Amino acid sequence: MNSRTGRIVLSVLGVIALGVGAVWVGQGLNLIPGSVMTGSTFWLVVGLIVGVFGAILLVIGLRRTRDPR
Repeated sequence: MNSRTGRIVLSVLGVIALGVGAVWVGQGLNLIPGSVMTGSTFWLVVGLIVGVFGAILLVIGLRRTRDPR
């Protein structure tokens, strides 16, 4: 991704996905009570997948491009 706007969008989406994934992992591990998702292994797994996807997006968004000069 070479455009600055594209890298910013990927970074923001990565941070959002990491946050959502962390909440879902917390609910799946029964650390965040008060939801249907609390204590469910399904949400633990989904949260881990979303968190990894978010981390990948963040790394791609923050990675600097080489100057082709």
